[in-house]
Amino acid sequence: MLMRFDPFREVDRMADQALASLRSRSGLMAIDAFRRDGDVHLLIDLPGVDPASIDLVVEKNVLSITAERRTAYGDDDEVVVAERPAGPFTRQLFLGEGLDADRVAARYEDGVLAVVIPVAEQARPRRVTIATPHRATAVEAGSGVTQSTASGSSPVGAVA
Repeated sequence: MLMRFDPFREVDRMADQALASLRSRSGLMAIDAFRRDGDVHLLIDLPGVDPASIDLVVEKNVLSITAERRTAYGDDDEVVVAERPAGPFTRQLFLGEGLDADRVAARYEDGVLAVVIPVAEQARPRRVTIATPHRATAVEAGSGVTQSTASGSSPVGAVA
């Protein structure tokens, strides 16, 4: 038989519900972010959310994610326990200048929204040639590795 009232469990449930309500109002969505192959990947947990309610907007350097989870019960139903957060969720992420906000891609599968944000070409590591009067030295950004090649006289400050 289902017990409807236990004073200690009821207080515990109310505290959990209040915290969940604060989390859902503040738009907290669990997110993992990592970098792979020159792209930033976001995995956002949105279980039970209708894909049609998910909205992803990039404006300047802000990525806004909104979604809504609806309840399965109606106004005429007698709710015994309601622990799953419902309603609108919002999260805003600030994108660094080195990310290409024009090429953001996303897909929703198994309750997870996967977002891929490519790193802008200008922000990717690149090789810079250092010219001297007697040789050119190529330096790979971030590697600390140099390669020297003999060459004719090059003007100092030339960039290849």
